[in-house]
Amino acid sequence: MSESSARRAPRELLRRMFDAAVASAQPALRIPKFLPPAPKGRLIVIGAGKASAAMARAVEQHWPGPLSGLVVTRYGYAVPCERVEILEAAHPVPDQAGLDAAGRILARVRGLTADDLVLCLISGGGSALLPLPAPGLDLAVKQDVNRALLASGATIGEMNCVRRHLSAIKGGRLAAACHPARVVTLLISDVPGDRPTDIASGPTVGDPTTCADALAILRRYDIAVSSAVLDLLTSGRGESVKPGDPRLARAEAHLVATPQMALEAAAEVARAAGLEAYVLGDAIEGEASDVGKVLGAIALQAAERGQPFRTPCVLLSGGETTVTVRGGGRGGRNVEFLLSLAITLDGHPRIHALAGDTDGVDGQEEIAGGIATPDSLARAWALGLKPKDMLANNDGHGFFGALGDSVVTGPTLTNVNDFRAILIE
Repeated sequence: MSESSARRAPRELLRRMFDAAVASAQPALRIPKFLPPAPKGRLIVIGAGKASAAMARAVEQHWPGPLSGLVVTRYGYAVPCERVEILEAAHPVPDQAGLDAAGRILARVRGLTADDLVLCLISGGGSALLPLPAPGLDLAVKQDVNRALLASGATIGEMNCVRRHLSAIKGGRLAAACHPARVVTLLISDVPGDRPTDIASGPTVGDPTTCADALAILRRYDIAVSSAVLDLLTSGRGESVKPGDPRLARAEAHLVATPQMALEAAAEVARAAGLEAYVLGDAIEGEASDVGKVLGAIALQAAERGQPFRTPCVLLSGGETTVTVRGGGRGGRNVEFLLSLAITLDGHPRIHALAGDTDGVDGQEEIAGGIATPDSLARAWALGLKPKDMLANNDGHGFFGALGDSVVTGPTLTNVNDFRAILIE
């Protein structure tokens, strides 16, 4: 192998692993296995999330009888469907289009009978795409709370707890509106632990958390909210639908794709290339920069000591880290992790890494993530960049973009959370 080929090999292998992870969670592959039997009455298809349009197309392609419905997805993530109407709205901060879509979906399932079947297609991003506020709130309030949560460092579970209690459609309310029809929800998970209540804030599943829990989270992160929000939560009027509610008796949910499945697909690619692959976890949370330091230390121990993993190998992980925004740079949690990792590795000659969001969007830009190589820091310094200052400014996209090491996929039409691969030669 030539020297230039040797330099390309780790980069290409990392990208193949990432692509395999994304491919394993494609709705066209996963949805047909979970379609329920035809009902006596109508089939109504609804849904929300970055993968919902692709999920709807998979249903159309494999459902033998009549159906109708509508789903909402992120701008740019629509795919052509013949019988399911596809709506588009904003993510991660909701907009009027999302508000209108949520209202139409809720109206679409009212007045159904026990013979009807609602097939609900839910994937990551659904929380922002279903921003219908609880009575007494408006879209501006939801937008303000959402922005504050995204910048606070709160976990996805904490954010979604608050969202469920400020909503007229999340936290089991959508399934309750479908009663007495049967509800089958197919879920593509983008959350640590694959908890259905946290995937798009659980519109069709019972929610064990309370208004008091939501209020405690807002106070924990010093998030200032309007008097209307405080009144909704302190009065209990924002309470969600609880497990065991009779309106949920005919509602069921199935996970059709998960982060663990995606990591296993990537591991197969690594092993086919002659490397051992270790899945460190599919639900790693915490500050992205802290996770970068920890996984960097583990990678260095493996490279230098052969502990706890013998090299060559690949360390894989998923989950959803958080970023407490303190700077004004262009970033996302994956590039924040990756820049912190690169600084920790300090140019180690045998360690490469890739981090990316499987939906193709890290933060609020159409960039999935990036690739770190042994010479990333040296190339950055040669350009006059200061990696530590850029990390402090939350400017991961600026860093990897300047090096030409951004990972850009376009809409992937699925979402099984973050993907991290550290290749140790």
